Amino acid sequence: MEVKKILWPTDFSPNAEKALDYVTSFGEKYQTEVHVLYVIEDLGHHAPWYGEFDQSHIEKIQKWERETAEKRLGDICEKYLQGCPLFIKHVALGDPAEEILKTADKENVDMIIMASHGRKGSFGFGSVSEKVVKNAPIPVVTIPVTPVK
Repeated sequence: MEVKKILWPTDFSPNAEKALDYVTSFGEKYQTEVHVLYVIEDLGHHAPWYGEFDQSHIEKIQKWERETAEKRLGDICEKYLQGCPLFIKHVALGDPAEEILKTADKENVDMIIMASHGRKGSFGFGSVSEKVVKNAPIPVVTIPVTPVK
């Protein structure tokens, strides 16, 4: 199997970061492109928490989160991925598992490397990871992390 492109989805949690050693190792060994993805959860589809938010408020939150995510992705790429020949940052809006699979397909990646669960995980295997593993047409390497108790 030839690996030319890897996708690493991150939610910026310490759990997601544990996959970085594997991402950098594969990237350096195979001289792959590394696609780094952060997914902004779409707040417009949730029930109101403390009253109704108007669309402009939701857009402001998403704009702030996008800008913050782009900065953090830049920091991660500069700090950890310099051994990879090419890294590409992506920020998407929507359901995390769906966006991971869409990005993998759109960018024609050969492998997804991700933590077994992210910041919301309290079990050994998270729902996003499970959906990706069950639905990806390419290999998915899941890095086990200790569940949050």
